[in-house]
Amino acid sequence: MGAGEGIKGVNVEYHKNWSQQLNQEMEFKVYGSAGKPVLVFPSFGGRFYDFEDFGMIQAISHLIEAGRYQVFTVDSIDRQSWGNANILPPERARRHEDYDRYITQEMIPYIQNRLPAPSLLLATGCSMGGYHSANFFFRHPDLFDSVVSLSGLLQVRMFVGEYMDDIVYFNSPLLYLRNLQDPWYLEKYRRSQIILCAGQGAWEDAMNTDIQEMRQILMEKQVPAWIDLWGYDVNHDWPWWRKQLPYFLEKLASEARA
Repeated sequence: MGAGEGIKGVNVEYHKNWSQQLNQEMEFKVYGSAGKPVLVFPSFGGRFYDFEDFGMIQAISHLIEAGRYQVFTVDSIDRQSWGNANILPPERARRHEDYDRYITQEMIPYIQNRLPAPSLLLATGCSMGGYHSANFFFRHPDLFDSVVSLSGLLQVRMFVGEYMDDIVYFNSPLLYLRNLQDPWYLEKYRRSQIILCAGQGAWEDAMNTDIQEMRQILMEKQVPAWIDLWGYDVNHDWPWWRKQLPYFLEKLASEARA
């Protein structure tokens, strides 16, 4: 474990732990010491330090320093799971389930043990991290009560094509939410803060399609959500995500304060 002051005014910690679920070491960082816990998923194949390196932590540092949010940035294993072209789709799906257990059975209990009182988490991320944040939120509304998904797909067809099994199905929000009738899930969604955002510029077409389909599904389920499609100049890239994340987190913090 290490600690440092990588960002002025923000307490920063570095951790490396052995994951029983993944059978490998996993690294993460913690920013801040108080506030709503935020779990950040990296973009495709990304690392726990990407959010800091690409200026995302700096963009929300005023909220962390003010004690509104405490941010946990984890590693991905996308190149072992959905993005691993060297193994068959069923194996990719099973490896992702290992990651699901790592997050839900190891990472989140660690976060809860740090908090002064139990709290549901906010999930966020950009691109593939946007997919993960939405998928973890919708699959585990007993662990998350907020999501800010930026430029994320809402299914995994890009990685597995037309292959389908139960694991693929239950990691594709556009599929499992369409058929979901269970009031336990729906009532939790209705009490949550759901923000799905994408631009309408370069490399955002697939995300736009998924988000607009999700808008219709959530409306039919009577689940309130903030679906925000930014302009035609807004591309699938970090400069825009650095604008979007503080915008949404400031809105949520203001609502929580009201």
